[in-house]
Amino acid sequence: MNTSELKIAVLGCGNIGSAIALGLVKSGKFSASNIYCTKRKKDSLTKYADEGFNTTTDNKEAVKNSSLIIIAVTPQQLNELAAEIKSEIDSENHKIFSIVSGASIKQIKKLFGDDVPVVRVMPNTAIAIQESMTCISGNEKESIDLAVNIFDNVGKTVVIAEELMVPATALCACGIAFFMRAIRAASQGGIEIGFHAEDALFMAAQTSKGASALLLRQGSHPEREVDKVTTPQGCTISGLNQMEHSGFSSSLIKGIVSSAEKAATLYSNKD
Repeated sequence: MNTSELKIAVLGCGNIGSAIALGLVKSGKFSASNIYCTKRKKDSLTKYADEGFNTTTDNKEAVKNSSLIIIAVTPQQLNELAAEIKSEIDSENHKIFSIVSGASIKQIKKLFGDDVPVVRVMPNTAIAIQESMTCISGNEKESIDLAVNIFDNVGKTVVIAEELMVPATALCACGIAFFMRAIRAASQGGIEIGFHAEDALFMAAQTSKGASALLLRQGSHPEREVDKVTTPQGCTISGLNQMEHSGFSSSLIKGIVSSAEKAATLYSNKD
């Protein structure tokens, strides 16, 4: 399928939905004129219309004019949305990509029909700048290949077993917030030792970017890179040990586990 001509409906252009729409266009591989953005409030769609997107509060209209339906509503809104658009979904002409946390493929097919192609996709908000870590799961190769083809344009993708989609939500989608908080904390430490706030935040963010790039580009392990910076009786190991005494690693691990446990309960329509 030629993705540049693909008609896409993003149902629920909140933070993640809008990030997807904007990221696809910024990749240069998709046209805003081929993407429908929907929200409940018409006024909140103005900025997307100004960017050249098709906008509507009518989800049925978006579905009628699209072949790929990206469902980006909250788990609490899924059943209501499904009831609204089900009559417009055609298994021959539509594919559904679900961003809904905690809703399984089986549950989504129960809402739309067993013959409707469904793929679960979990990007994060860095998709807006083509830096998402997007996890993909499904049972139909053609639909999975399409998802990979699309989301490889806006970051990195990995195809995983469906039972790992909830953990992926915690590690990758919630993870953006966790790493933001770590960078914020580092910048606050920078302020305390003498830097102005804007300088401390820039320095902390660039240092974080460099640390990530070392792992991604060189395939290194974090502790190998840590060893390169820690010298006997040095300042780095002193700082690391103080953080560990205060529970830095265990807190992050517990936070990820807690988010995964919560994500598993977000969609209540369990079989």
